[in-house]
Amino acid sequence: MGIIFLPYGNKMKNPTDLNTILCYFEVPQKIYASTPLTDGFINDTFLVLDEEEPLYILQRVNHEVFNDMHGLMGNIDKALKHLDDPKYTKITLIKTIQGGTFLEDENGYWRLMTYIDRSVAHNTTTNTNVAFEAGRIIGQFHLLLKDCEIEDYVDTIPRFHDLDLRKSQFQMAQSTSDPKKKKTAKDAINFADHVLETLSELTKKVLPVRICHNDTKLNNILFSKKDDTALCLIDLDTLMKGYFYYDFGDAVRSIANTAPEDEQDHVKITFNKGLFEAFVDGLASVGPFLSKKEITTVHLGAIFMPFIHGLRALTDYLNGNIYYKVAYENQNLDRCLSLFDFTRKTLNELEYMQKITAERLKPSSR
Repeated sequence: MGIIFLPYGNKMKNPTDLNTILCYFEVPQKIYASTPLTDGFINDTFLVLDEEEPLYILQRVNHEVFNDMHGLMGNIDKALKHLDDPKYTKITLIKTIQGGTFLEDENGYWRLMTYIDRSVAHNTTTNTNVAFEAGRIIGQFHLLLKDCEIEDYVDTIPRFHDLDLRKSQFQMAQSTSDPKKKKTAKDAINFADHVLETLSELTKKVLPVRICHNDTKLNNILFSKKDDTALCLIDLDTLMKGYFYYDFGDAVRSIANTAPEDEQDHVKITFNKGLFEAFVDGLASVGPFLSKKEITTVHLGAIFMPFIHGLRALTDYLNGNIYYKVAYENQNLDRCLSLFDFTRKTLNELEYMQKITAERLKPSSR
């Protein structure tokens, strides 16, 4: 196809290359402009424009992270058919001219989706309306997917949030790590051991399996620039089977905390009760869709999700920074300490969170 190969994370600057790719998709054949979008860390993403009008999102999917492209795109294609409702902005997957959900060439895998104009994403917020709308759209997402045939969906990253797997990886890292690293990370290791024991009961609960987004941090939600109405969830690569507390906890860690995820001044890391309650109210606004067991355990997701992300960062630090990109030696440890600090703050609000969720989330009759 004559496309210049670039490693993942490097953006192509020649629009001719992208137009060569676009001619294999079911779009009007013309010369499009494009601009790279650099917020993501996994895929190469481009905004495709007709002159100045944005029309599509073109992505090269990182198959080093997602190695089952047929399964991944099958999940997304099936889910998007359900995610079509007046209260949820539709994203359309543009098929290839051969009817496929993605294009494969010598440089990787490409997909094309419609662009939602006049939309914006937020990394953090202090706005309770944004928090409410985030809850509402996540609730709507689950409401629309509740009748999916779960067995039709594959695990795009097997055992992604499996605490037993992350615990074993953490213990293995400790057994092989440089003693100096273990000494530096002593407090984090002790905290991890304590929380692993606290969360062990959660993993024993028998809860309904759902199709979850599995990465519902705030910047994976699009909002209207006009009035902060939440439109839809994006970045559906991790859409697969899971438990609702995954999506609840990942949202809380980026909504109730007004500081960036990697904030090093822990005084700035917060658990904002007003934002938490607004988020829960947003979930409740779509009507009952959770079971009684889900409601009684969902607050633990606010501990589980920041902790498991922090545990993975700590494990990578002990392993010598082989998974996450780092700009300096202790960056993974700093990430871990920030996430663990928020985990500690959610632990301090355990009874409060349980009270709010029990009062405001009503169980489904199904």
